[in-house]
Amino acid sequence: MLHVRSLWNGAISFGLISIPVKLVNATESHSIPFRQVHIEDGGRIRHRKVCELEDREVGQAEIGKGYEAADGTIIPITEDDLSRLPLPTAKTIKIVTFVPADRIDPLQMDAAYYLQAGGVLAAQPYTLLREALKRSNKVAITKYALRGRERLGMLRVVGDAIAMHALLWPDEVLAPEGIAPGADVTVRVRELDLADTLMDILGEVDLEDLHDEYRAAVEEVVAAKVAGEAPPEAPGTAPGGRVLDLMTALENSVRAAKESRGGPAGREEAEAGRKPARTAPKQTGGKKSTSTAKKTAASAKAATKSTQPAKRTASTSRSATKKTAATANSTTKKAAAKKTTARKRSA
Repeated sequence: MLHVRSLWNGAISFGLISIPVKLVNATESHSIPFRQVHIEDGGRIRHRKVCELEDREVGQAEIGKGYEAADGTIIPITEDDLSRLPLPTAKTIKIVTFVPADRIDPLQMDAAYYLQAGGVLAAQPYTLLREALKRSNKVAITKYALRGRERLGMLRVVGDAIAMHALLWPDEVLAPEGIAPGADVTVRVRELDLADTLMDILGEVDLEDLHDEYRAAVEEVVAAKVAGEAPPEAPGTAPGGRVLDLMTALENSVRAAKESRGGPAGREEAEAGRKPARTAPKQTGGKKSTSTAKKTAASAKAATKSTQPAKRTASTSRSATKKTAATANSTTKKAAAKKTTARKRSA
């Protein structure tokens, strides 16, 4: 259970329903506090509240509020004066509308508070409002008065509690005019692809794993000084250079990010400027490779066998041609011999 001092007591006005609540801080600062000291002797420097007219220090009970007019005159404003302000939000968080959460610009968000149910009678209407906010997927926009001014607020559900974010008024948020580079500055598609690759490699982190390293380093320095030891030295940093080539910087960033994640540098991917291409599926076992080798060998043998008949046919054809030619020559010679013999007989 959160045990903190309430900053404000009042009620949430939800139509005709009034929900008594206490306003408590939802955040706390973990920064290391330092005191101002006199460098020469280490004496503490204190800020005392002194009355200018009497030239003496006064206590908190003697201090009130005052408004400084244009001529420098101070006009006292009492708490009784402020309590009579004609504002319905003086002690009430008045819900004025409900809107989707994405309608609220994060630039408007200021301090965060929890609203604690103010007593047993507030439990049921508090729960009703919480469940209504959950089911609607909306946030409530409110108006309330705190620390001398009326403010804008946003109610949303955090766990089982209702939280309120103080909002700046719309006219308090400055427009970003003249902040962004001119329209003539462009980036190439390859540079965008590399930026996408770098974003994918860096991936997501659990915000709970992020820590304030600066605070931890300061605590080490303080602990060393308390123990009378020399404070730890900071590790040397490489001298920074001016980045002239955006593409080279992106490629180096991709490689460094891959190496920091324990993977290869991926130069090919960086030079391609694109996300890693899908690779062919790997063979899962040695049996598959063996059977494939056997099939390949069988195919080779079958191919060898199919070429042997062709060779034999060609050889047979050549021998048959030779025999035919020899027979033809023999027949020609015999015919010539017969003609010669007949001529001799007739003579």
